[in-house]
Amino acid sequence: MNADKRTCGRLPDSSFVELAVEVFGMLADPTRVRLILALKEHGELSVNHLADIVDKSPAAVSQHLAKLRLARMVATRKDGTRIFYRLVDEHAAKLVTEAIFQAEHALGTPHHHRAEAATP
Repeated sequence: MNADKRTCGRLPDSSFVELAVEVFGMLADPTRVRLILALKEHGELSVNHLADIVDKSPAAVSQHLAKLRLARMVATRKDGTRIFYRLVDEHAAKLVTEAIFQAEHALGTPHHHRAEAATP
């Protein structure tokens, strides 16, 4: 691929399609989706706090966070012996939010559409 040539990543023939599929694969786990939602809502959190929120063991949460970190969706900050996690940017949270909205459509009139209709 020519690094000097700028191409749109949103076209069907984009070289980013395979990478996008890997992103979806990383998010194809309920615990990881819950972790993204928790970090979106609360910002930076420790493994133990995240484990409490998603009702999983700290060891299991650590494994999921390690995968999300390798995928560059979360970053860490160390404070003494504790490690805090945060979202790298807003994109993973937006993907998860849109997936939740799409899932709501399977149940009829989604909550997000009712909320928009109520807003003047």
